[in-house]
Amino acid sequence: MLDKTAGDILKRLDDGDILARAFRELGVRNDRDWAWDNYETVVRGLARILHAHRLLEVGGGRDPLFKADELKSLGIEMTVNDISQTELDVLPDSYRKACFDVAGDISAMAHLRNSFDLAFSRMVFEHVADGQRAWSNLYQLLAPGGVALAFVPTLYAFPFVVNRLLPDDVAAKIVKAIYPNRTDDEDPVFPARYSWTYASERKMKPMLQGIGYREVVILPFYGHGYFDRFPVVREIHAQFTALARKYDWRTVASYAYIAARK
Repeated sequence: MLDKTAGDILKRLDDGDILARAFRELGVRNDRDWAWDNYETVVRGLARILHAHRLLEVGGGRDPLFKADELKSLGIEMTVNDISQTELDVLPDSYRKACFDVAGDISAMAHLRNSFDLAFSRMVFEHVADGQRAWSNLYQLLAPGGVALAFVPTLYAFPFVVNRLLPDDVAAKIVKAIYPNRTDDEDPVFPARYSWTYASERKMKPMLQGIGYREVVILPFYGHGYFDRFPVVREIHAQFTALARKYDWRTVASYAYIAARK
């Protein structure tokens, strides 16, 4: 069941848009736990609803969303992208792989233009230096009617503002102190740039529509776990998050699904 605020957000979407109908069918609760726990389900659901068979995972690296043996049963042909060939080399050869920078020069990827029905990423777009160029490049890679989906942390949630302002090495040390599993071998911390990672439709829609996307849906998620070890701050944050979720204060949302259809 949708929570009330998420239901109101979905009701505001245009009934004529394929993306709006897809997200209504999937159901969305606008808190960060739901966003993380259900992302794979959302990607699967979008692939089913959109009849998408050719998928691109941007920044999938050594840890793609789908295991190789799942792809055949799902009827999916998936290409895993990463900026690092070393990361891609960790994957079995049964995966299709494409090494390029989604925010860089993709002229060498001309053979992939108009190829994908659904391109998706999770916690990737905050690391690219030029978010607008990344979305423009994805537009070229998508087939007509194809959809790009990015799951991102958003400005201006407090932890991500701090992360953006701090020197990269200092920010990495703080993240590793809070989350011991964030090791260089298992889950490296990459510099974050937060270029065009907003939950605000007012900010995002003109940029995406200017590229050529005809449908744009932005679903905000509220709350984060960065204060969980600090009881007093955690309780204050929980109260603030409840208000932000109730009144849909996009400026302080913590995460978002940003979806756009070519």
